[in-house]
Amino acid sequence: MVEPKHPQLSMRKQCEVLGLHRSTLYYEPAEANPEDLEIMNQIDRQYLRTPFYGSRRMTVVLQERGYEVNRKRVQRLMRRMGLEGLAPGPSTSRPHPEHTVYPYLLRGLVIDRPNQVWSADITYIPLRMGFAYLMALLDWFSRKVLAFRLCNTLDARFCVEALEEALDRYGRPDISNTDQGAQFTSTTYTSVLKRHEVQISMDGKGRCKDNIFVERLWRAVKYEEVYLHAYDSMSEAARGIERYFEFYNTVRPHQSLDYQRPNEVYFQRFRGGREPSEVSVSRAA
Repeated sequence: MVEPKHPQLSMRKQCEVLGLHRSTLYYEPAEANPEDLEIMNQIDRQYLRTPFYGSRRMTVVLQERGYEVNRKRVQRLMRRMGLEGLAPGPSTSRPHPEHTVYPYLLRGLVIDRPNQVWSADITYIPLRMGFAYLMALLDWFSRKVLAFRLCNTLDARFCVEALEEALDRYGRPDISNTDQGAQFTSTTYTSVLKRHEVQISMDGKGRCKDNIFVERLWRAVKYEEVYLHAYDSMSEAARGIERYFEFYNTVRPHQSLDYQRPNEVYFQRFRGGREPSEVSVSRAA
């Protein structure tokens, strides 16, 4: 993405446009600490059950399970995973300080058709010898997973790739709703939405239910797919998650949809569009 010898744009300017810190260009990842990975996996499982636990309660839980951790270590690992307690508190959502934060537009809104509201979010995915981040786009009305990407860094690029794929395959939504993470507040991401004339909505600080449908998706994909397989690599994880999302969209009955499938609901109610020949195909970034 960044060209060191670009004739017109300096490295600094390219990083500003992409929403990247220049330090990420020179960073060489260290080998993952197996003990840290085990603790991160424990944090991930506990967080799905109790997303309102911050680092203090998470530390207590881990200590009760026999892990020798203090709060400082748990805070460091939770930051690395992109996790934080959902209870209201100071600085609970951290957009980039130079990025615009948009208002929440879904309060009181009746969502009664596909492509009215899309949500996007990022979650942690454990691998046998490391970890990755999963970003997915979800249609609120039908619960259909529209696109996803896996990446080993938390920059905005893989989020933009998934967004552009979904827009290309399914048209544009009226509203895009996300949290205030730096990936979604970045100019790189929001400029794509603006170019397609999509209204931008962002969750408020400490609002644990604003993006609840995506949180339910993470619970399903982790308990029904990720935790059942010890992925050796990102490519293996991408294949497994892609296979699961196809099952999720086309085979798995959803109680919230009166036991219909997301694809059935999406395409029965979709207007002015066409059904793709296959379920969204996404790859590890």
